[in-house]
Amino acid sequence: MKYLKILYVQVIIGISLGILVGWLFPSFAPTGKLISEKFIDLIKMIIAPIIFFTIVLGIAGAGDIKKVGRVGGKGLLYFEVVTTLALIIGLLVAHLVHPGVGVTSSNLPSEKVVKIANQANELNWVDFFTHILPDNIFKSFVQGDILQILFFSILFGAGLSKLGSHGTSLIASFEKINKVIFNIMKFIMHLAPIGAFGGMAYTIGQFGFGTLLLLGKLMLSFYITVFLFVFVVLNLICKYNGFSLWNLLKYIKEELLITLGASSSEPALPNIMLKLEAAGCDKSVVGLLIPAGYSFNLDGTTIYLSMCIIFLAQVFNIDLSLMQQLTIIGILMITSKGAAGVTGSGFIVLASTLAAIKVIPVEGLALLIGVDRFMSEARAITNIIGNTVATVVIAKSENAINEPLYQSVVENKSITLTAGI
Repeated sequence: MKYLKILYVQVIIGISLGILVGWLFPSFAPTGKLISEKFIDLIKMIIAPIIFFTIVLGIAGAGDIKKVGRVGGKGLLYFEVVTTLALIIGLLVAHLVHPGVGVTSSNLPSEKVVKIANQANELNWVDFFTHILPDNIFKSFVQGDILQILFFSILFGAGLSKLGSHGTSLIASFEKINKVIFNIMKFIMHLAPIGAFGGMAYTIGQFGFGTLLLLGKLMLSFYITVFLFVFVVLNLICKYNGFSLWNLLKYIKEELLITLGASSSEPALPNIMLKLEAAGCDKSVVGLLIPAGYSFNLDGTTIYLSMCIIFLAQVFNIDLSLMQQLTIIGILMITSKGAAGVTGSGFIVLASTLAAIKVIPVEGLALLIGVDRFMSEARAITNIIGNTVATVVIAKSENAINEPLYQSVVENKSITLTAGI
C-alpha cells in the first residue's frame, strides 16, 4: 500500500484507468478532455510567476549579467546544433523506412485541414521573433507569453542586481513569494493522476485504437526515431559531459509520466525547474534555459515535422530533389523554433512549412489528424528530456552546478567527506 502514496505510481494508475475508460466508454472523451485541460490550466496559472521569480532571484543573487549573456549564447548555440541534428535524423529515417508508401490519399476529410491551413497562413515568423520584445508586460503575464516574460525577467534581475545592498529586502521578499508559489505547485501536482486519467481517456475515447492500425508504420517509425535520438544522441552528449542519462531520467520519472498523461510538456515545466535546482544546477541557468528551451529546443517536435513531410511526399508519390530537401531543412530550422508559441503548434507549423515549399498538398494533413494525438506524447517527452539534458550540459560547462550535490541526488553516489571513513 505504501507504493500507492508515490506520485509516479498514482500517475501510472491514472493513465491505465484512462486508457480503460476511453476504450470501454468512448462517450466519456469530452469529459476526459475537460479534466485534462483544467489540470493543464492550473499548471499554466503558476508558470509565469515561477519563471519570473526564478530568473530574477538567480540573476540578482549571482550579480553577474555577463554570465547570463554567456549562458544564453551557449544555450542558443546548443539548441540550434541539437535540433538541426534531430531534423536530419528524422529525414533520414523517413527515407529509410518509407512510412508513406502504400497509404492511400483518397477521400481525405478537408474541414479541419482548411481551418489549420488558414491558421498557418496567418503565421509570420519574423513577427514571432520580434514578438519577444513586449509592449505591455502585464499583458504578457496575463496571456502567459513565456518568451516575453523571460526577456522582462532578465532585465528586471539585471536592474535589481545593480541596486546592491539596497535591493536586499526586495530579494528577501521575492524569495518568500517564490517559496509560496512552489508550495502551490506541490498542491497542484497531487492532482496529476486525475489530469493524466482525463488526458488518456480523451485520447483513446476520441480516436480509438483503430487509428493506430491505419498509420501504424509512421507511428512506429516516429517512436523508434525519438527512442534512438534520446538513447543514442542525447546519451552520447551526456556521456561526453560526464553524467548518466539513465540516472537523470530516473530522477525526473514523475515529470515524464505526467507529460505522457497530459500529452504536453507544460505541466512538467515548474517541477523540472525545481528538481534541477535541487540537484545543484544554478538557479539563473535553470531559469533561463528551461523556459527558452520550450520555444527553441523542441527535439521531438522537430523530428515529427521532418518525418511527416517526407511521409506526405511518399503518400502523394512526390520525389523531392536534394535541393528541395535542403530547402525543407532550412525552413524547418526556422518554423520549428516557434512551435511551442502557437496553439495546435505541430499541425500549424507543418501546414505553414508545406505552404512555404509549395510542393506537397496541404490537404494531406487530413491523414495525420487522427494519429497526431498518439504521437504528441512522444514529442512532448522527447522535448522535455532534451531541455533537461541541455540545462545540465550548460550548467556543467559554466561550472554553475554543485557537483557533489548532483552526484548525491541524481547519480545516487554518496560523497565521502572525510578520508578513511
